[in-house]
Amino acid sequence: MPTISVANAKSHLSELIAKSSYGHERFVITRRNKPVAALVSLEDLQIIEQHEERQGLASVAGRWKGFDEVAENIEDISRLRKDGGRGRNVSF
Repeated sequence: MPTISVANAKSHLSELIAKSSYGHERFVITRRNKPVAALVSLEDLQIIEQHEERQGLASVAGRWKGFDEVAENIEDISRLRKDGGRGRNVSF
């Protein structure tokens, strides 16, 4: 992922936004050569948020007494999504 300084990001913000939203490019913004933020498309942000929600649900389900099966199924669904849904026959 390309890095860009805060000063450079300020100077080229419109261009970076266009590259992020239309080209799905991601940028790490740095201050004094240390990463402080990232610029991602709205679509990428939604994917990140969905991932966080799934992880949160899996951790809660895993703590409930007697709900180990739920946690295992959630993890299975997560693995299937990562694999693009392949590997499991769901036809009738």
